[in-house]
Amino acid sequence: MELVRVSSNDGITVVTMDDVTRYNALSSQMVSELLEALGTIARDRTIRAVVLTGAGRGFCAGANLAGDEELPDFARDRGPVGLVQGIQEHIASVVLAIHELPQPVVAAVHGAAVGGGLALALASDLRVASDDAFFASQFIRVGLSSCDVGTSYFLPRLVGPTHAVELMLTGRRFDAAEADRIGLLNRVVSRDELVDTARELACEVIANSEFGVYMTKLGFWANLDAPSLRHAMELENRTQVLGTFTGNMTEASKAFVEKRDPTWKPM
Repeated sequence: MELVRVSSNDGITVVTMDDVTRYNALSSQMVSELLEALGTIARDRTIRAVVLTGAGRGFCAGANLAGDEELPDFARDRGPVGLVQGIQEHIASVVLAIHELPQPVVAAVHGAAVGGGLALALASDLRVASDDAFFASQFIRVGLSSCDVGTSYFLPRLVGPTHAVELMLTGRRFDAAEADRIGLLNRVVSRDELVDTARELACEVIANSEFGVYMTKLGFWANLDAPSLRHAMELENRTQVLGTFTGNMTEASKAFVEKRDPTWKPM
């Protein structure tokens, strides 16, 4: 891969978008390489959590508007509508891949996370930002709708409809302090602490059992869309019953009595 760097250590994989001349824009190549990296990660059970970040001046400037790349193979035999539809679905697929990854994803954001870059951060499970980060739902500023690549799904769920509709209708830029105030961020730190803080947050997550982390991510997002409390609790009940068969609850009790960390059994 040319535009995506992947490094792993102690169960955490850092995925870095690295196309600094285009501010890590979501070109067809960038999207394809992200999909390749995420597909490999999804199948690797030694990877317990992922940190997604960007090289250079910022996280991601969204769709590549420079028009400086060849058409992807899937778009070359299409008409104008099919061409745009294919490109749109290609970018949307990486948002789905992040959201549906079995492992939790921590976005480590500095500089700009705008348009599709904002969508990548929103699709992540946790978000850490440097104090120089800024965000914008900029689709509306280029004559399109701000309802794009998952933003209309994630943003109101994360910050509430009142804040979300304002940010989407205006397309205005908002900084890390505001993002933190409205509940979009888990941490705000200095630039030089960013990736280390994201890794530390990921370490806190993976200190828990494989089953617990996997089923919590799955259940959290499923129950965010649950039609009723009863539906949510039925899923919770079955998850907890399954969890008892891992033996990890017994191990946790023994570890507590023996004043040590649990040795978790695999899922």
